Amino acid sequence: MMDPAGKLTFEQSLTELERIVHALEEGNVSLEDSLTQYESGIGLLKKCYERLRQVEQRIVELTGIDADGNPVTRPFEHTATVEVVAKSNGNG
Repeated sequence: MMDPAGKLTFEQSLTELERIVHALEEGNVSLEDSLTQYESGIGLLKKCYERLRQVEQRIVELTGIDADGNPVTRPFEHTATVEVVAKSNGNG
């Protein structure tokens, strides 16, 4: 399943990425098909990381309540995505 228009949801992208990984691990595809699927998988992976980055920017951390009873928040700082990318690149 190709996604040339980028219309797959995050979940659909993950499912397709899992399908590609499984097909490549089985080794029953030609070299050319393997390369095509690999490139498609890289595109899906980038799309998923970008979507996660967008979602992380929307997450806030509740740090308390101010004198008026309003919630006090700050941007959520999360480094797991960066660590996973670094490890997958052999840098971690």
